[in-house]
Amino acid sequence: MGELSRMTQFKDKSAKHADNINSGLFTYPVLMAADILLYQADLVPVGEDQKQHVEITRDIAERFNNIYGETFKIPEPFIQGVAARVMGLQDPTSKMSKSSTLENDSILLNDEPDVILKKFKKSVTDSENIVRFDKENKPGISNLISIYSAITGKTKEEIEKEFAGKGYGDFKVEVANAVIEELKPLQGKYKELKNNPDYLEKIYREGAERAYKIAHKTLEDVYRKIGMVWY
Repeated sequence: MGELSRMTQFKDKSAKHADNINSGLFTYPVLMAADILLYQADLVPVGEDQKQHVEITRDIAERFNNIYGETFKIPEPFIQGVAARVMGLQDPTSKMSKSSTLENDSILLNDEPDVILKKFKKSVTDSENIVRFDKENKPGISNLISIYSAITGKTKEEIEKEFAGKGYGDFKVEVANAVIEELKPLQGKYKELKNNPDYLEKIYREGAERAYKIAHKTLEDVYRKIGMVWY
């Protein structure tokens, strides 16, 4: 109870949504830990905000291993160096989230190109109108630089040099175009799969079978070590 109540995401979301503090929000890190440990994951791709959840997963695994013997792999968080935590376009001090109540704050993977362009054009920046990375004093433009850097592979310094003497308007359009091009293959595949339900069903059934074999082996080992009867 104590460890879960200290989870940063739980505290943040509880403060923002005081009228909806439910058990699902509180126990989410335990469910996440179960998903990771059940499939014996080595690396867990997460954003910076989820690192704490991987840490509690490691704690749970180590405690179980210490009591019952080597059972679970101790996973490591895999955090991307650039844009590990993408911030909202309207509130660059908070993580970009599909649950945001702010209009134009988040880019959805299936947003149409014109919608993406509109959202970036409306993104919050500052009055300096200089493309320069300064997370503390210029969170909005710094967030856009991080997004552009993650997609293009350019360093922050290269981006600052590229847009020296240009205003935010030009930069926002370039970031939007980069995101649009990045999402094109994904959106194309999404539409293709959406129109082929039989193939989708085949894929998720085969995936479920593979996942079951891994999970069944882990769970059987856990049951045996804690003395539960396995049916």
